[in-house]
Amino acid sequence: MKKRNLLFSVILCAVTLSTQAQTTIKEANPRWSIEHALEWQKENGWVSGANFLPSTAINQLEMWQASTFDPKTIDKELGWAEGLGFNAMRVFLHSLAYQQDPEGFKKRIDQYLSIANKHHIKTILVFFDDCWNPNPKVGKQPEPKTGVHNSGWAQDPGRLITDPKDFAALSVYVKDIMNSFGQDKRILLWDLYNEPGNSNKGNKSIELLTKVFEWAGQTKHVQPVSVGLWRWDFTELNAIQALNSDVITYHEYEAPENHLRVLQTLRSHGRPMICTEYMARRNNSLFSNVLPMLKKENVGAINWGLVAGKSNTIYAWDTPMADGGEPKLWFHDIFRKDGTPYKPEEIEAIKKETGK
Repeated sequence: MKKRNLLFSVILCAVTLSTQAQTTIKEANPRWSIEHALEWQKENGWVSGANFLPSTAINQLEMWQASTFDPKTIDKELGWAEGLGFNAMRVFLHSLAYQQDPEGFKKRIDQYLSIANKHHIKTILVFFDDCWNPNPKVGKQPEPKTGVHNSGWAQDPGRLITDPKDFAALSVYVKDIMNSFGQDKRILLWDLYNEPGNSNKGNKSIELLTKVFEWAGQTKHVQPVSVGLWRWDFTELNAIQALNSDVITYHEYEAPENHLRVLQTLRSHGRPMICTEYMARRNNSLFSNVLPMLKKENVGAINWGLVAGKSNTIYAWDTPMADGGEPKLWFHDIFRKDGTPYKPEEIEAIKKETGK
C-alpha cells in the first residue's frame, strides 16, 4: 500500500502517546497481557509470508465473490508460497462480499483456509481498508488500467461512515466473521483495519477504528487482534492502534537502516511484532537485506505481493507505464503467473531464511 516518506523524529511521539487514547477502548476490548502475547509468539514461531491476492483477481471483491472465487489458482499459488517456506499469508476481506451473500462468503473463507492449511500456511485476515479506490461496488469488477499499480483495489467501506445504520451493518459483519472463525487455529491474527487515515482521511477514520476494536472485543476469539502502524505523524490514530493491539504490526517500505530504527522504537511496547508490509525494490527494501534483519530481530515478515497478476503491483505506486510493458525493476511480487520467479536469487535468499 502507498506510503509517503516520513520523518523518524515523530515516531516516539506517535507510539508512546497519551493516556487519552489508552482509555478509549480498554473496557470494551481487554487487551492481552504481554505475557499472553509472548506465549502466542512462542507457540507460532517466526512468521514469514506475503500479502496474498490470487493473480486472477484485481481486488478483494473479485477474490471473494462467488462468480470469481478461484480455488484452483489459490491452491496453485499457495503451493508456490509453501515451496518458499512461507508459513503465513495476509488476506483482505470485504464487507460488500459479506453483505451480498453472508453464508456463501463464510463458506468461501472456510474453503480458502482449508487450502492454506493444506500448504501449512496460517492466515492473517484483514477487515477494513482506507487505500485506493473509494467507491467499491459488488458485481463485475473493473479491468486493470494499463501499467497502473493496484488500479482496481477497493477501499472498505470506502466512503466515510456516519449513519448509525451503516455502523450497525458493519458491526454485524465483523462480529459474525470473528464469532464464526474465532476459535479457528488456521487463523493467525485478526488485522482489523489496514492503513486507517490513508486517502486523505486522516483523523476522520478514528470513529471506525475505535468501533472495530470495540466490536472485536465483543466476540469470542482466541487469536490476537492488531491494526498496523504505517504513518508516523498520525499521532492520534497511532496511539489508538498501538495501545489496543495485542501484537504490534506495522508497515515499512524503506531500506534496512531506516527499517531497523522503526522496529527498535516499536520494541518499547514489549510485544511481539510483525511487519505486515515491506519489500519495494526501488526503495532498497529487499529480501536480501530486510528479511535477514527481521529474522535476526525475531520480527515477523510479510512482504507485499506473491504472484504478478491483475493487481499490477509490479509497477510502482507513482510511476505508471502507459505502454503496459514489464518494468525492468519490479516494484512488488515474487513469481510470474506461470510460477517462474522474477529473480531466482531472491528465491534462494528467502529459502535461506525460512530454512526451506
